[in-house]
Parts: sequence; C-alpha cells; structure tokens
Amino acid sequence: MRSCIESIEAEETLATESWVYAGRSIGYSGAMEKAASPGLPSGVLVFVKRDCPTCELVAPILQELAKKVPLTVYTQDDPEFPDALDAVDDTDLSVSWHNDIEAVPTLLRVESGKEVERAVGWHRGEWEALTGVDDLGPGLPELRPGCGSLSVDPVRGPELAIRFGQSRLQSRRVEIATLEDEMQACFDRGWSDGLPIVPPTEARVLAMLEGTKRAPDEIVATVPPDLVQCSVEKVAINAVMAGCRPSYLPVVLAAVEAACTDKFNIHGLLATTMSAGPVLIVNGPIRKSIGMNSGKNVLGQGNRANSTIGRALQLVIRNVGGGRPGDVDRATLGNPGKVGFCFAEDEEGSPWTPLCADFGFSEGTNTVTLFPGEGPRTLVDQISREPESLARSIAATLRTMYSPKMALAFDVVVIVSPEHARIFREAGWSKDDLRAKLHELTLIPGSEIVGGALGIAEGLPESVREHSIPKFRPDGLHIVHAGGGAGLFSAIIAGWVNGEIGSQTVSWEIKS
Repeated sequence: MRSCIESIEAEETLATESWVYAGRSIGYSGAMEKAASPGLPSGVLVFVKRDCPTCELVAPILQELAKKVPLTVYTQDDPEFPDALDAVDDTDLSVSWHNDIEAVPTLLRVESGKEVERAVGWHRGEWEALTGVDDLGPGLPELRPGCGSLSVDPVRGPELAIRFGQSRLQSRRVEIATLEDEMQACFDRGWSDGLPIVPPTEARVLAMLEGTKRAPDEIVATVPPDLVQCSVEKVAINAVMAGCRPSYLPVVLAAVEAACTDKFNIHGLLATTMSAGPVLIVNGPIRKSIGMNSGKNVLGQGNRANSTIGRALQLVIRNVGGGRPGDVDRATLGNPGKVGFCFAEDEEGSPWTPLCADFGFSEGTNTVTLFPGEGPRTLVDQISREPESLARSIAATLRTMYSPKMALAFDVVVIVSPEHARIFREAGWSKDDLRAKLHELTLIPGSEIVGGALGIAEGLPESVREHSIPKFRPDGLHIVHAGGGAGLFSAIIAGWVNGEIGSQTVSWEIKS
C-alpha cells in the first residue's frame, strides 16, 4: 500500500498507497501529537553510533562507566558497537527519535523514567557531573564535539516522523492501489496540468515544509475562483507536485499571496478569453541561493526553479481554487506560459535598478513581481549602436502590441538583454530615460487609430482623431534586464487589461 496527500477536491472511494490531497481540506484531522517516549530505564543512558569518531573515542570510558553506574547504551548503526558492552539495538532509531537525540554521543541521566540531565558530545566536566564519576578519560582531550544523530538525518527525518506518528499534515489521504500507475492516477483524478506531476507523498510534503518557517496550517490566501482558503500545507503539496525543491517554497508562497489580491485579480485573469496568465519575475539574493536562471535561455527550459515555481502557482489555482481550463478558464487560445512562467532578473549585470525598486522595495529585497502577461515576443535589432535608434526600434514593436489600434488598455514588460542594455549603459541612459523615450515614441496620432483608419475596421471612437493617444499608461511600461550575453535580441511580454476591471502588476516581498 502506498500513501499520497490529496491534490484537489474530490469525492472518490480510493484504493491503497497514501498520498496527500493537494486541494482544499475537507475535514481530515491529520495532525497528530508526538507519540509518548518508550519507557526509559533509570540510570545513565548514552546514544552512540560507530560511524562517529567521538563515539569511538569515548568507547573505553563507557566500558569503565558500566562497572560503576547503571549504564544503558543505545547504538544507532551497529548492534555490536561499542565492543564488550551489551548495547541496545536502536538501528530503527525509535528510541533516539522519541528522545530528541540531535547528536551523538548524548548522555542522559534518567530517574523514575524521566530525563533529568543531558550532556551532548564529549566534555569531561559535564560527564563527570552527570555520572558522579571522577577522573573520566584522563588521557583524552577535555572536550570533543559529536556527530549528527541518524534520527535527525535530513534523508531519514520525514520518514521517521511518519513512522512514529508526528505528522503535521491535515489534508486527507488518498489511497492509491499498489499496482496503480502513479502518473496515470494523477491524471485520472484531475490533479495535473497535462504534464506528469511528482506524487505528493507524505514524506515529500513534510520535506517541502522544511523550506519555510511558517506553520503548515497558516492560511496563505483565499484562492479564486471558488474562494477556498489555502494553507501553507496546501501550497507545499502543490509545490511537490510541480517539482519544486523546499528552498523554492517561500517564493511560491509569496506568489500565491500576490496572485490572490484584489489588485492582481487572478479570477479575472483566469476567466478572460485572452491568452494571458501570471508571469513571475524574481528579484533579490534568493535568485542566486535557489539557482534561478537570469541569463542564457532565461525564458526557456532547463532550469528547475524557473520551470517549477510558476507551475506550482498554477497548480494551486487549479487544484485548490478550482480554476480549470474549459471551465472557469475560458482562454480562446492560451499560451505555453500558462503551465508556468517564471524567471529572475539579472541584477548584477544590469545598468539599472531592479524591477522591485520600481515598486518601492529596497535593492537586495527578495521579491516576486506578478505581471498578467502572454507569451514573450522576440524583438530584433542587430544594427543599432545608438540609444535613440534602439529605442525607436523597441517602440515600433511596442506600437503593434496586440494591435496597432489598441492603446492605454494594456501594460507591458520590456526585457532588455545584456547586449542591448550595453548600448544604453554606454550612453548613460537611466531606466527612467528609456521609459520616457518609449512613452514619447509610442504616442499615436488619433487619425491612425480611429475605426476605419489604415483600412482596418477596428479602432477607437472618431472623437480621438485630433488627439495623440499614449500606447501605455504612465506606470504601465515595466523594464527588466535579463538574458544571455550574446545576441542583439530583447523581448516584450504583452499584458492583459489593466486598471480596476483587469489586473495590475503586484510586487510582493518573499519571506522565509
């Protein structure tokens, strides 16, 4: 039998490996108290393992102690260690785990089944005080630190927590039959975005939760369209399914919080017939610490963090909030970025302040900025060597965004690559200089965008004919630096409807 943690709201009778359900919680009270420690004998107890130089060092002392005090030795990795002592086999780590042994050797003094004193590692004075035996190890160093206990080994920790009943998870379990194909089971239950997902076993989810200090039952957001409260645990489950590492979880949590604000309006973005979805842009030191890509192929495949963080957000919207394609998601065409669209800004190579600074954050702050955008469109200019020429080239492309007749309704992200950014850097252009020039160059004569102009029926009312209309709102043109160091290409990401009826760009601080 296998066990998985539930991924969406479902009313199914399920079979037998337990996974954790990644959708809304439905009354399962999975959190359990830590089981009581097994009864401990009175006297002096010591926890050791052979694979520990300090334990090997103190083995002769243990032989001497056994002659003078009631001594019980628990060995974690070799029942025959220490030599000449009748040690208790704790290779299943049950006694070590229940007694919170974090390092070996650990010495305990127990009275009437209760611990009254503890010493960690080898320290002659502490051992003598705890045991009441003087002149221990006269030929040994005064102190020597120990080694990590196997009961807190990161590889074993989640499995031990499950085995000994300290599950912090409240999601109900979904039973998967032993012979049932894991990937097909996820597809059949509607948990997937169409790609294979990582089965959310309890051990994987517990490991994912180690990526944040936030409590598993803390509510992160109320997720549209079904307006379901989403806990840290539910985000962690979907992050597992997306393929995230635990270190990515704080970014995913911040993205969920930002997406579910009224300002970003993920419900409207989901329900639109346009192709847009959330685009995540990460700033701050966390980009480097979790290994995000901000350089070559920055908008493409190949980087785990870039590929999975945006996907985790989309799975939360799908599995917790109920936002599924063909249902609430009404996109006429969609775009591949709706699986997950996330990248980091190249701050170190940028001639400008990072994107997060445009939203009031100090440089060096870990943030994720959510932009409601479609897939990227490549912008080519391999000849311009002057900033004015390059700005005109970018502006000409921006003029055609969605339609040359559309103005003010849509914001945009301009991703300036290093080779193009070098031209602006060498000319001393700031980000504000470039933004102002692009606004200037994308002013559109009303005569070109009224209905029927240029032989195109689409257009604005006749009343704008005598006016110049800005293509973008004053704060609707965002500039980001990213990409490989070779190639005179940049990109634009067209936005969705802005303002109160649409989505506005939101930048959110990432917290641990």
